[in-house]
Amino acid sequence: MTWYAFHTSTGNCARTANNMLRRSPMKPGTKPLKRTGFVNSSSRADLSKGALEKPRKPLKSRRPPQTKIRAAARGQECTLLFPRVCNGRTDTTVLCHSNQLQDGKGMGLKAPDTRGAFGCCACHDVLDGRAPRPDGFTYEQMISQFDQAVAATHAVLRRMGLLKDDK
Repeated sequence: MTWYAFHTSTGNCARTANNMLRRSPMKPGTKPLKRTGFVNSSSRADLSKGALEKPRKPLKSRRPPQTKIRAAARGQECTLLFPRVCNGRTDTTVLCHSNQLQDGKGMGLKAPDTRGAFGCCACHDVLDGRAPRPDGFTYEQMISQFDQAVAATHAVLRRMGLLKDDK
């Protein structure tokens, strides 16, 4: 008889068929452990009232502020007038900012409103690269036409009294 066979036959083995998954019950009169937080029990009443909560800050607005120049674009005619692109709709006109580094555009930065032109939604999409340029309309031609549109927009803004003369 081997040691294992003797050991299991005498009932000394903890892993017998009857005792395989048994757990010892809790002894009578014992309570389970209490769950405690990081706060002692005397200040729990204060927590329920919200005494330790910090006052919340108002959420930051994710939209850039509406300036007078941006608001003035509403209802204006498109000054970009890209060929075979412009739809001529005045209800979609917005101020289209320059995308060039020399005008102040950068990672996470928008060019100032003084380097913008009034443009319809179709011209704005082409300028920002959301829509393809028409065939034969090069990037240099687009930038040249944008610069002319900025000059035309400045003339409109001066008439409206939103832009001062450069004199």
